[in-house]
Amino acid sequence: MSKITAAITGICGYLPEEVVTNDDLAKIIDTSDEWITTRTGIKERRILREGACSDIAAAAVKGLLEKTNTDPLDIELVILATVTPDYPFPSTANVVCDKLGMKNAWGYDLIAACSGFIYGLQTGAAFIESGKHKKIIVIGVDKMSAILDYEDRTTCVIFGDGGGAVLLEPNTEGMGIQDAILRSDGSGRHYLYQPGGGSANPPSHETVDQRLHFVKQEGKQVFKFAVTNMAEVSAEIMERNNLTAEDVDWLVPHQANLRIIDATAERMGVPKEKVMINIQRYGNTTAGTLPLCLWDWEKQLKKGDNLILSAFGGGFTWGAIYLKWAYNS
Repeated sequence: MSKITAAITGICGYLPEEVVTNDDLAKIIDTSDEWITTRTGIKERRILREGACSDIAAAAVKGLLEKTNTDPLDIELVILATVTPDYPFPSTANVVCDKLGMKNAWGYDLIAACSGFIYGLQTGAAFIESGKHKKIIVIGVDKMSAILDYEDRTTCVIFGDGGGAVLLEPNTEGMGIQDAILRSDGSGRHYLYQPGGGSANPPSHETVDQRLHFVKQEGKQVFKFAVTNMAEVSAEIMERNNLTAEDVDWLVPHQANLRIIDATAERMGVPKEKVMINIQRYGNTTAGTLPLCLWDWEKQLKKGDNLILSAFGGGFTWGAIYLKWAYNS
């Protein structure tokens, strides 16, 4: 019997309609288009004014089901990566299942910040490879505007709202996920986190007054860790699978900062024309960046293409996945 691998057989993204440019932000905080573009590469981002994280996710999954002609009742598992769930509980995965009639699926949320999608992809792959399930949806989605302090220019200029979803199915042709390297280091948790709202700092007048329910970041520390670890893990997965830069058709990097993306590509020896970059249009959508990249580039992908997905997130979390694209658009 041929080895079963987990392959992406469809993808769909969703972005809110409202565009917020750097010039728009300059009207409410001390910043400028030049300041933001130079430091991040971001020109604009999308914002969902009304609605929840589940609304973004449901729109992406609805499009995915229609596109792949998949019956919602055939979905067996939904893994939703996010740091901005609708509620502390129940899981946003369960809310999405209810909104779309995926009544036979069980589901759960996965928190790994910007690495959430690759964590979810590898977790879903294990269920496919085991033979336990045949149709799994993995979602990467965040409504970052819900936890941004628009008086803090170090964070509010970086993030946007959006997300995407993929369908994972068994493959016996050698396509799909080939290898994954996932890492975490909790000692970095205070460099990028949301300090208020959990059991360490439950909601109170004090936590609200101290603005602890917003994202907090020490940019220099995060940048240093991200540049090193995202680049190294991407190079490591290439070496482990005997891949040269010529063998890699596409680098799919987390869209946090253009300089981090460039450093990762340089460490891998991959030229810029092989790197998916849309940070200038969407900003950092946290768990949503990788599926949105795949969605944007889907028509350029060919069956058998070698892709390296790479991410680094708060916590710290990071990792890389090597996969072979399974279909021609």
